[in-house]
Amino acid sequence: MKKRLTTVTMVTMSLSLVLAACSDKAPAAKDAASASPQNSEKASSKSFNESGYPIVKDKVTLKMVSPKAPLAPNYGEMEIFKRLEEQTNVHVDWDNVPEANYNDKKNILLASSNLPDVFYGARFTDNDLMKYSKDGTIIPLNDLIDKYMPNVKKLFEKRPELKAFVTAPDGKIYSLPVAEELGKGQAGIGSNPDFLFLNKAWLDKLSLKMPTTIEELHNVLTAFKTKDPNGNGKADEVPMSFMNTFWTGDIGYLFGAFGVPDKTYQPGDNSFIEHLNVKDGKVNYAAIDPKYKDAVAYFHKWVEEGLVDKDSFTFNNNPAPYFAKGKTKDVTLGSYLWWEETEIVGPDRSKDYALVPPFKEMVVKYNNGSPWSRGGPVITKVNKNPEITARWLDLQYEPKMAAQLHWGPIGVVFDEKEGKLVQKPLDAGVAAGEFRQKVAPNMTGVILAEDFQNLVAPEPRALERMNRIKDTFVPQMEKENYPSIFFTPEELDKISKIKPDIAKLTNEKRSKWLMEGGVEKEWDTYLATLRKMGLDDLLKIYQDALDRYNKAAK
Repeated sequence: MKKRLTTVTMVTMSLSLVLAACSDKAPAAKDAASASPQNSEKASSKSFNESGYPIVKDKVTLKMVSPKAPLAPNYGEMEIFKRLEEQTNVHVDWDNVPEANYNDKKNILLASSNLPDVFYGARFTDNDLMKYSKDGTIIPLNDLIDKYMPNVKKLFEKRPELKAFVTAPDGKIYSLPVAEELGKGQAGIGSNPDFLFLNKAWLDKLSLKMPTTIEELHNVLTAFKTKDPNGNGKADEVPMSFMNTFWTGDIGYLFGAFGVPDKTYQPGDNSFIEHLNVKDGKVNYAAIDPKYKDAVAYFHKWVEEGLVDKDSFTFNNNPAPYFAKGKTKDVTLGSYLWWEETEIVGPDRSKDYALVPPFKEMVVKYNNGSPWSRGGPVITKVNKNPEITARWLDLQYEPKMAAQLHWGPIGVVFDEKEGKLVQKPLDAGVAAGEFRQKVAPNMTGVILAEDFQNLVAPEPRALERMNRIKDTFVPQMEKENYPSIFFTPEELDKISKIKPDIAKLTNEKRSKWLMEGGVEKEWDTYLATLRKMGLDDLLKIYQDALDRYNKAAK
């Protein structure tokens, strides 16, 4: 489209088809304009209330685009949003997009003139924030926060470092934060999202011990494959399954047994290169380490031996078929990687699976990033009611409302007792993670550490994860990670030009070598290609930014 005017018609037709395919509710036979949000008219100034509720006397409709979890309904059907509409008199016309398709839909809308009023749960990268603020697609929020967002303003007064975190290098705020402050540093809930679970019932049946080395795990998986531990007389056991290159459940966790843990997915901001580790203040790229090569070659042998589920490479960031692996009629799953056992195998079977501690001499990755995210809502230039929008969003940063938007509404998920939110017991057979997807968007709001003390207790499964991380993983966890640095526009421009091709090649090669082998033969050519693509220049950007960040933090 950039090169030849004659392709404009074809591109427009393609955008229309993709928009229809991406959206949960996009009509099948409309063009891009009609399939995109049509924005509402500006509300009367007499209708708008600068404080109190409702926000407007005469109902106003806002158009919002947002990703949603696989099990979530359209947000308009969620009880929490029905209550927000009743309180504010603001109706939201939701265009919910499945998470797997959201980035494509977002980019298509940003490239067109058919913008929503708000990208809710926007998940804009730093590069997106800089690019689309510069061209005016999204608007700065500073004045709106000062005038119409007392909850956000109070939050920033409590946590000036959080305000600094969402403030761009030009001094403006373009997106709202999202956070759950569960734990700190290495002991934070997000410091390691990769746990290995093993079928303990099968171990006991086969008189095997919990493995303490990678070779012992290999022997256990071999027994799972060959000795019919589920006792149905079929060779249907899946010794190990995982989610290749996903934010949790990736086999790169096991690369730590070779001394170089490998993280392949950074969900918060794709400005950060994957496979990035930090030691003694120096950044390094795991995927060029000789120990990484050894790990890839080793686990390829597991694939050849049938110990690794080949479907692991085909889930394409969609957890649904992965979850099904643990819920077959006969128990067939021997081990898996995830951040908790219940989502994969369900509450009835979870008691039969045990967490495998890190092996001897294993290095555990201290996940890059921050407990905070800059991926909250952004307001676009077509929004005719930014003040109303600001007040509607600000309500979601009131601590009690924020908790409901993270976990679900009072009466459904919580009981309110003496000013505190108390988790209601789940019905039998209901998995907490799946239930949460159905009742809470978890796209806005900040839950501070003190809120977990004074307002809402962490979910039982969250407490369990935190304790597991602190007791089981921290002793072998890396001491440093790469923080969520807000890069300068110049750095972001260079990253956007260099990183995508490097990341694509690295992940494609890793998957290919794991499935088909050949890492030893292709290694030198692979390294030379990465250097030619600008890997050294990219790592220098990350190093300079880290040095700058560390200097400012002193």
